[in-house]
Amino acid sequence: MPQSILVSLDGTVLDPDAPFLCADDLAVVRGDGIFETLLIRDGWARCVSLHLQRLARSAAMLELPEPDADEWRFAIEVATEAWVERAGESAEGLLRLVYSRGRESAPAGTEAAGGPTAFLTVGAVADRAAAARSKGVSVVTLDRGYSIDVAGDAPWQLLGAKTLSYASNMAALRHAADNGYDDVIYTSSEGAVLEGPRSTVVAVMGKTLVTPPVEIGILPGTTQVATFALAAEEGWDTETRMLRPADLLEADSVWLVSSVTLAARVTALNGHPLTASESAGEFVELVDRAVSADRP
Repeated sequence: MPQSILVSLDGTVLDPDAPFLCADDLAVVRGDGIFETLLIRDGWARCVSLHLQRLARSAAMLELPEPDADEWRFAIEVATEAWVERAGESAEGLLRLVYSRGRESAPAGTEAAGGPTAFLTVGAVADRAAAARSKGVSVVTLDRGYSIDVAGDAPWQLLGAKTLSYASNMAALRHAADNGYDDVIYTSSEGAVLEGPRSTVVAVMGKTLVTPPVEIGILPGTTQVATFALAAEEGWDTETRMLRPADLLEADSVWLVSSVTLAARVTALNGHPLTASESAGEFVELVDRAVSADRP
């Protein structure tokens, strides 16, 4: 497996084994920051514009300085080229953008902390992603403990921002694995379908694609947005509306879509098998083409 790559925002390729983050960086001690993950495939990073738009949205929600899109684009190009040179054009890579509030304390001899921390890493795509694409995933629904009104009533909860505070998401995935499931779909306290810990829920119903609305406190999915845009161009109907677990059981197929795994079909929900319709392969191909639409 190729060694991971570390790139600073100015485009410098750094030694990934050398010290980089300070121990009091707020990314480390509080998870006070944001991130994005992009797929490198066939030698180029996918959906860069959508990811940078979401990075800026998350930064605004956390009151971080607005990210400089040109700086991040340049660093993404450098990181991608470094990965292709090291791993080869055929090797998929997981490119992560990290942007934190910076150090908790001021460096010696200064009046203030040094400002935000920003860097990129690239590593190999986990075997889990390839397995999910080819075999699908068994899913359990878990109550997130929030009402659908929380996003509007309590914006400090940062629902809809892609923050570094992922402990509860990882705990949910461990709980699912301990009980024999591959993944999770969160539900609200009212029983509405929300999202996965690292994915967006999409239900295929005939020639209609349906996903929950972001207004109920979920992360806007870049892969979902790209897929719905292409689908609308090609004659599919697309809807954003409330879903219940029962709706998923009645759908032709249900998918967890994300930037790196792309499309993982839900093969079972809470132990109930979900069969794939004839359009399953068509949906996978649609997602693959959608994430290729912004090729530089």
